[in-house]
Amino acid sequence: ESVNRTVVSQFFLKGFSGYPVLEHLLFPLCLAMYLVTLLGNTAIVAVSILDAHLHTPMYFFLGNLSILDICYTSTFVPLMLVHLLSSQKTISFIGCAIQMCLSLSTGSTECLLLAIMAYDRCLAICRPLRYPVLMSPRLCLLLAGAAWVLCLLKSVTETVIAMRLPFCGHHIVSHFTCEILAVLKLACGDTSVSEAFLLVGAILLLPVPLTFICLSYMLILATILRVPSAAGRHKAFSTCSAHLAVVLLFYGTVIFMYMKPKSKEARISDEVFTVLYAVVTPMLNPVIYSLRNKEVKEAVRTVWGRRKACR
Repeated sequence: ESVNRTVVSQFFLKGFSGYPVLEHLLFPLCLAMYLVTLLGNTAIVAVSILDAHLHTPMYFFLGNLSILDICYTSTFVPLMLVHLLSSQKTISFIGCAIQMCLSLSTGSTECLLLAIMAYDRCLAICRPLRYPVLMSPRLCLLLAGAAWVLCLLKSVTETVIAMRLPFCGHHIVSHFTCEILAVLKLACGDTSVSEAFLLVGAILLLPVPLTFICLSYMLILATILRVPSAAGRHKAFSTCSAHLAVVLLFYGTVIFMYMKPKSKEARISDEVFTVLYAVVTPMLNPVIYSLRNKEVKEAVRTVWGRRKACR
C-alpha cells in the first residue's frame, strides 16, 4: 500500500529516443519496407481474387497470410514512423490496449497460419491424388477462421488481464510499441497470472506449431527424394528452403523475444529483433511465397492484360 498508485491516461513510448542518429536512419528504411509490404501483399490478395486459376487452397492461405501481414504491420508501423520524427512519443491508455491486443492477435494468428500452410503443402506433395478431397474449401475456411478467432480471443484475454493491473511510478514503456512484456514491467501489482497466460500461449503458439512445420517438411523432403527427375527435385528443394527460411526467421526471433529469461533492464537488441520479425518478414513473404511462383507471375500478366484491354 505504500506504493504510489496513479490512474494512467497515457504511456510514453521510449523507442529509440536515446539514439537520435538511429532514428533518422530507421525512418526511411522502415517507411520503405512498410510500403513494399503494403504493395506486395495487396498485389497478392488482388491477383488471388481476380484470377480464377489461383482459387486453390494454397493461394487461399497465401491471401490470408498477405492480409494478416498488412494488418500486423499496420498495428504499429505508422505510429512508429510518426514517433521517429517527433519528440512527442505518447499513446493513450486505450490506444495502447488496442495496439497490444491487435499486435498479439495478428502475430499469434501468423504462427498458426504458417503451420496450416505447411500442412497444406504436405498434403499436396505427399498425397496429390487425395489432396482435393482432403483439403476441401470447407476445411480451408474452417482452419483459417479458427486461427483468426481463437487467437483474437486469446489476445483479448491477455490484454484485459495485463491492462487491469495497477501501474505506478513512471509510465515510460521501454519499447517503440505497447509490447505486452514491456508494459508489464511498469505494473506494481502481481503479474504472475498474466505471465502464466503468456507462457502457456507462447508454448502453444511457438514450439508446437514449429515442430509441426518441421515434421511436415521432413515428410515433404522424404517424398521429394523419391522423385526420379533431378530438375523436379531441385525445384522442390528450392521452394522448401525458401519457405523454411521465412518460417525460421519469424519463429526464431519470436522465440528469442518471448521465451528468453527476463531481464530487468531493456536492451536495444530486443527492439532491433522486434523490427526484424515484425517488419522484414512481412516484406519478404510476398517475394518468397508468391512472386517467385510462375503461376502468380502468369496471373499478374493476365490481370494486367485484362485491365489494359478494358481501357
